[in-house]
Amino acid sequence: MSIKNQLQQLRKTIPPHVTLVAVSKTKPVTDLLEAHEAGQRVFGENKIQEMTQKWGEMPNDVDWHMIGHVQRNKVKYMAQYVSLIHGVDSLKLLIEINKQAQKHNRIINCLLQIHIATEETKFGLNETEAAELLQSPIFKELTNVRVLGFMGMATFTDNKQQIRKEFRYLKSIFDNFAEDHPQLTILSMGMSGDYQIAIEEGSTMVRIGSSIFGARNYH
Repeated sequence: MSIKNQLQQLRKTIPPHVTLVAVSKTKPVTDLLEAHEAGQRVFGENKIQEMTQKWGEMPNDVDWHMIGHVQRNKVKYMAQYVSLIHGVDSLKLLIEINKQAQKHNRIINCLLQIHIATEETKFGLNETEAAELLQSPIFKELTNVRVLGFMGMATFTDNKQQIRKEFRYLKSIFDNFAEDHPQLTILSMGMSGDYQIAIEEGSTMVRIGSSIFGARNYH
């Protein structure tokens, strides 16, 4: 099935209020252009160098989302164009994003990554750390970043009840925070294997790669 057909099939399963991020990491620009021709405008990459190269080759109406773990020393390479950074897991990283955004006279949108999985290897803040960050005087002075919501990744497991429980937990944290922070409107959770559960539990943004582009090319 072509990328265009895959996208059309996928869109039938995603409600209009949920943003589809096409995860194009490891995929050639020809694949991204095919998705673009089929109307896809939001693409997610997990390596800044690869994303920057594709940004230079793709039409300029694309929204680029950085969905991987971000190293502070690499922020400068994407500050000029990135639309949304999903995996912000520290105040230090936000300070660096703010600094690089200032250089380009931009405000960069970000999501705080909340740790909801059982794996210790996944990054993210806990509920207390997220609250401390949002209430921090330093954060309030960062005028070139805008935290618009939360992102979380469920445990890599076939146990759908566990995945649902983790997504539900993140949604409850999100709802609690949104009462005091009305700017929080995005809840990014769900990938190819679990996006339907994520949508049922309140996700407003899903990150899907293999269901659009097929299996990844890791060389």
